Amino acid sequence: MVGKITIVGLGPGAPASLTREAWDVLSSAAEVYLRTGEHPVVKGLPRGVKVKTFDHLYQEFDDFDAIYQAIVTKITELAKRPEGVLYAVPGDPTVAEATVQSLREEADELGLSIRIVHGVSFIEVCLAMVGIDALDGLHIADALDLASGHHPPFSPDSPVLIGQLYSNMVAADVKLSLMNQYPDDHPVQLIHAAGTSEADIEALRLHEIDQSSKIGNLTALYVPQLPRESAFESFQETVAHLRAPDGCPWDRKQTHKTLRTHLLEESYEALQAIDAEDMAALQEELGDLLLQIVLQAQIATEEGEFTMAQVIANIQEKIVRRHPHVFGGVHVDDMEHVLHNWEVLKAVEREEEGEGKGLLDGVPLGLPALSQAAEIQERVKRIGFDWPEVEGVLSKIIEELEEVGQAKDPAARTAEMGDVFFSIVNYARWLGVDPEAALRETNLRFRRRFSQLEMAAKAKGRDLNAMSLEEMDALWDAVKDNEG
Repeated sequence: MVGKITIVGLGPGAPASLTREAWDVLSSAAEVYLRTGEHPVVKGLPRGVKVKTFDHLYQEFDDFDAIYQAIVTKITELAKRPEGVLYAVPGDPTVAEATVQSLREEADELGLSIRIVHGVSFIEVCLAMVGIDALDGLHIADALDLASGHHPPFSPDSPVLIGQLYSNMVAADVKLSLMNQYPDDHPVQLIHAAGTSEADIEALRLHEIDQSSKIGNLTALYVPQLPRESAFESFQETVAHLRAPDGCPWDRKQTHKTLRTHLLEESYEALQAIDAEDMAALQEELGDLLLQIVLQAQIATEEGEFTMAQVIANIQEKIVRRHPHVFGGVHVDDMEHVLHNWEVLKAVEREEEGEGKGLLDGVPLGLPALSQAAEIQERVKRIGFDWPEVEGVLSKIIEELEEVGQAKDPAARTAEMGDVFFSIVNYARWLGVDPEAALRETNLRFRRRFSQLEMAAKAKGRDLNAMSLEEMDALWDAVKDNEG
């Protein structure tokens, strides 16, 4: 090989943390290039070595990718000299050092040799300060990755150490991402200057982290696991255990088909909680629904049909593919444009998969009739098959009602009533009303009022069976009036 890159880890901060190998390499060098001179160990480097830094790049470029690429370009150029180049980074070269990973890739392409001189990373000294073992499921994360995301990519059932929380602005973005999974008041610890004489731990609540006045270049964040098992993987383990030989006899006997009714029931109970705007009930019902989904996936796994990972991978790819205006470069003007693009993309998918399916083939036949009608109408609307004005929809309802009156036999009346319902669903869609939800709410309201009517009759010592329609109507009106 022609050219050589030696990368030295400078440790977490204190000169005493430099390894003997790192000290020997630095002592024998004429010059060393530092990713940054903003590191406590720089003052304790061996005398005689000429120190150059890339700190000026942090002022010249707006983003880290550009800074790191500039560093990699310069280091690979210097590596081609007969003496090669010595490059030093904070901590260990293989921990949270993007430039090192890029240098390794460039070195392979350019035929350069690389020597890694390891150092103590920020991880060891931080773990010593919070008193935990890395093998207890610890997850390591980069604050910059979290800051640019929307949801933490790790399990809440494991502790997390987050490095490079170097500013309050980064801390604010990290906080928002973490709060998508952890409670606002979850206890966390900011670890400052670990591995130096100024090391300090600041205990606070998650929502407070960006208010700390101590945040700096050597700040990390420790997030303990949640007090209750909350990870999706933990739930999968529970369900898999239920299905295991030492699990539950009932769960072990279930199949895709035997669980079908339970899946449907839990879906309806979740809908009922939504209709009632009962968030506590919705939380519980979504859990019950999730149980059915995980059970179905576990059965499929045992039968060699598919795994939960495949289920998630497929829907992940599908959602990204069908949202090019979010994950790609496609521009959309409004929601209607989004829905039109959605149908175009689905049509392309059907053609590529050779399904030969039409626009409506994806509407589940098992949907409730009102929901099925609404979905059919919504889909054809996306390609422009719709009334131009709402007046046409209203005229169609009247027309269909007249045809019901003209029907000559039960079969014809059934067909014409179906047309009436279909037209009413269409009108609801034009009004922005979910017909299934609207009718469910009406059913619940009627049940509530009729129950009150029964109690009112009982309070009067009357039997509903013995009351006239006029008397029941009077009680009904009183119930409605009491509701305000």
